[in-house]
Formats: sequence, C-alpha cells, structure tokens
Amino acid sequence: MDDPVSIDLETWPRRQHFEHYRRLVPCTYSMTVELDVTAFTAALRDSQRKSYIAQVWALSTVVNRHDEFKMCLTAAGEPAVWPVVHPAFTVFNPERETFACVWAPYDNDFGAFHDVAAPLLAEHGRACDFFPQGELPANVFDVSSLPWASFTGFNLNIGGNGWDHLAPIFTLGRYTERDGRVLLPLAVQVHHAAADGFHSTRLVNELQHLMTDPTWLEEPHSGPGETAR
Repeated sequence: MDDPVSIDLETWPRRQHFEHYRRLVPCTYSMTVELDVTAFTAALRDSQRKSYIAQVWALSTVVNRHDEFKMCLTAAGEPAVWPVVHPAFTVFNPERETFACVWAPYDNDFGAFHDVAAPLLAEHGRACDFFPQGELPANVFDVSSLPWASFTGFNLNIGGNGWDHLAPIFTLGRYTERDGRVLLPLAVQVHHAAADGFHSTRLVNELQHLMTDPTWLEEPHSGPGETAR
C-alpha cells in the first residue's frame, strides 16, 4: 500500500474550507439521489456478473477520479490523499441477520475486479465475524446495501472520533420502477472538510454517466481456442 501524499496547504484552494469544517464547525452532510439505471440493469440481465459488484465498481471508479474523495489525515492531523482507495462493502448473513464487511482491491478493469470481488460474496455469505478478512486497510471507503427498501432519504450520524473519518460513505437501496424507468436510490455521506456540494454533485453525475452508458459491463468474446471468463 502506497503512503498518502500530503496536501500542499500553501496552494490548496480549499485550505480555509478544510480548516473551518475540520476545527471550527465540524460537520458532515448527506444527499440522497435516484440514479436512472435502466440501461445498466438491461445490460446485466443476460450477464453472469453480479449487480452489486457492478455497483461497487462504478462507485469505486468515480471515487478514485477525485482527490477530495481519497482524503485522510496524517499522524499530525494534516490532510493527505491516497493514490488509490479500495471499496469495503457489506455481505448479509440471512441466518444470523447480521452483516460482514469485506474489501477488494480496486482495479480499473471491471472484469478483473469482478473476478476478485464476486467470490468474496460466496465465501463470506455465512460469516460470523464482522471483518472476516481481518483488519481493513487504511485506504478503504465504505459501501452498504439495503436491498430490502427503496428510500428517498438516508442519513448517518457520526460522532466521537468519527470526525477524523474523511472518506465518503455510500448506501445503496432497492431498485424501483417508475414511468418505465428503473431507479436506484443512493445516499452519499461526506465530511464537509473533505468535499463541498459541488464535488458530491460531480461524483453523482459521473456515476450516472456510467449507468447510462454501461459498455464497461461487456464481457470479452471468445475467439478460436479461447474461453470466455
């Protein structure tokens, strides 16, 4: 794991914003949106690939494009940026009615990511430990899924040492259909010291673009003597 790179406070445009929302008025904010995933779900309909893993990959891709969503604090409490961050996502155990948290290394190739992440769902679907892989890496962000409910609002309340948590937190809901379109609720929880509404809106818009043009879901075709993954 590469070390985070410290931000040059002398040239950082958000220095005053960071200091205000980190020290004077520490706060987080959340926004809930409905993504149009009509094309995305249609592309997955005849695929062997898992919808949840595809959602996690899409989130990981847009998160890794922008430094404000890869932020952390150094030992001295100063802002820094990870070169890459990886998704930690929940796996539900229906027998115990509890969930486990697993992680997979981000890969900008969806197929490669899916080949690593999908087996984790099967391996840890009956996990009893909260973190069955052991301690999470420092450079992860959290994704949760609530496939039982389609919501229009969702909020996390962070207290205590949670004010040091600069990574975004995402919560996915259940698909719903309206006016012939398939919609996916998504809640985005952000530390205001790390990002403003502009940054969160850009992230959501880029995620919507991935859902509208899901060509990245296409599986490679087999040629003579080859076997598709």
